[in-house]
Amino acid sequence: MRSLELLLVTLVHLRLGIPHAALAELYAVDRSTVSGANREVRPLPAARGFAVPDRPRVRLRTLKDLFAYADAEGVDLRIDGTEVQVRRPGRKALVSGKKKQNTIKTTTFSDPQRRTLFSS
Repeated sequence: MRSLELLLVTLVHLRLGIPHAALAELYAVDRSTVSGANREVRPLPAARGFAVPDRPRVRLRTLKDLFAYADAEGVDLRIDGTEVQVRRPGRKALVSGKKKQNTIKTTTFSDPQRRTLFSS
């Protein structure tokens, strides 16, 4: 995948919450390519901070910033958590814990209009 496609697939996942497997089908790539794109691209906007809709100068860089903003503005936060099964590098089998699998866990916070405010 080209860099622009990596960015696009990550943004689509963050905005719509479409599972990696579905995005892989949509872009005709392997699911691991989508997972890799998310791992690669996700830290970039997070390092800059998440822009607040309708407030171009406000950036949320930490959970503390997010909760302070929500409290000051009276915004009800929506929290969504997801877990994506992944393979550990260099291993052919999924091996960890009781279910013998490894996962990447993501938590996303959005406002009532479903606009992403923060993701970790």
